Amino acid sequence: MKALIRALGFGLAGLAQAASIAAPWSGQPQWWLQLLSLAALVWLLDGQRKPDGRGAWRSGAFLGWIFTTVWLCGTFWWLFISMHTYGGLPAPLAAIAVFALSAALALYYVVACGLYVAFAPASALGSAAFFAALWTVAELVRGSWFTGFPWGAGGYAHVDGPLAVYAPWIGVYGIGAIAAAIAALAAVALRRAHGRPLAISAGLALILLCVPALLGAIRGTTADDAARSHGQLRIALLQGNIPQDEKFIPGGGIATALRWYGEQLQTATAPLVITPETALPLLPSQLPPGYLDAIAARYSSGNQAAIVGLPLGDRTGYSNAVVGLRPGESRPYRYEKHHLVPFGEFIPGLFRWFTEMMNIPLGDFNSGGLAQAPFVWQGQRIAPNICYEDLFGDEIGANFRNEADAPTILLNVSNIAWFGDSIAIDQHLAISRMRALEFQRPMVRATNTGATAVIDHRGRVTHELPRLTRGVLEAEVEGRTGLTPYAIWVSRFRLWPLWALALGVVAATLWTQRRRRMQAAAVTG
Repeated sequence: MKALIRALGFGLAGLAQAASIAAPWSGQPQWWLQLLSLAALVWLLDGQRKPDGRGAWRSGAFLGWIFTTVWLCGTFWWLFISMHTYGGLPAPLAAIAVFALSAALALYYVVACGLYVAFAPASALGSAAFFAALWTVAELVRGSWFTGFPWGAGGYAHVDGPLAVYAPWIGVYGIGAIAAAIAALAAVALRRAHGRPLAISAGLALILLCVPALLGAIRGTTADDAARSHGQLRIALLQGNIPQDEKFIPGGGIATALRWYGEQLQTATAPLVITPETALPLLPSQLPPGYLDAIAARYSSGNQAAIVGLPLGDRTGYSNAVVGLRPGESRPYRYEKHHLVPFGEFIPGLFRWFTEMMNIPLGDFNSGGLAQAPFVWQGQRIAPNICYEDLFGDEIGANFRNEADAPTILLNVSNIAWFGDSIAIDQHLAISRMRALEFQRPMVRATNTGATAVIDHRGRVTHELPRLTRGVLEAEVEGRTGLTPYAIWVSRFRLWPLWALALGVVAATLWTQRRRRMQAAAVTG
């Protein structure tokens, strides 16, 4: 019975972690809940420790697997909608697929939890640093191995919290590491306080609130000062709200999309008009004769430009792309998606049998290059990213190596209709807001069903269309220049500094603990 209660506790803590990224009751990130759930995990793990570490790692690893599997299932359960409702996969197989993905990704955290239980130091500070380093390594591995799927990383819960001031310095993974250290320090200190929990808790509150507040006070002369105004650009974001089950049906969603987007592109008055991902859901050769030529002619002169989402190529090879149309250009600008979605946009080896069970059109794209040139218009350098590419801040950071060529505006075009009216919309909005904070750039979002929005360089949503409606969002966007500390180091070294620091702490702790145990064994022997 105790084991069942303990497992239930880990599962509830995992659910709280999932809810912290975007709460089901409001869609907003809950930074305090992320800290609380992670502290509960460490509290429970710490209770599994044994003085010599022998055998205890197994229970810690298993219970950590329960926490993480529940957390990840609760975070991206909406994959079930894309596979079953729109992909046609039988419901039991779709549910099993979501669980299998979560359970497999949880294995990274299994190693972290097992090592923590087996080798956590006796001191609260040492244990907190060890857990934070282990957790950070697990997050980094999840975000990079097998193309990476970092959706729901803990740092996104803090986009509105006191730790958000660290974003221009250390990015979402650095915020996640600090959050893990604070949660672990609170849990370990209270469990091992021996009558001093109030004093320790007060000290933790100062760490949590005062240090970020101090950094926030000085940011005007450091990271925030790096982002200077680069003028205004008026834009029009188109949200077609084409139902996903009709999107690729001739005479249905295809006809509706071609008619509505064609009309809006012809009649818009904003200097820059932007459509969502695959707004035109056909290859250029499949479009009605003269359709694309008419749109190109519309923007071949005057003072307007357009960015249009459509697949490029032919049946032998195609890419998920946007084209940019502007006056005086003989060839349109093009951006081709670099980071493709496994199963949805490319088929991993040995898994073609799985994707053939679903009805997903245009499901095997070619990948574009990293750090493609921005679309330049009216003095602004606009860097597109497509769908979940904005999850990979280090890849967006590759565009910031040279300040003179760095983007002044970030643009995400997406089609979240694959996941219905679910929490995925809110989670993706929080992800885009974190990118805006990291690079101190506005992030403009054009989506099929939501969230079509404008986010300023401080991560605040300034304009947003109602979701699941058809409409046009017009807004002024202020471009920014300059480089944040995060942009400087991530553009040159990717995430390797965080890898090195986290792995260094793990290695040093393991070596120290092993040496101490060997010395203790020699004394007792």
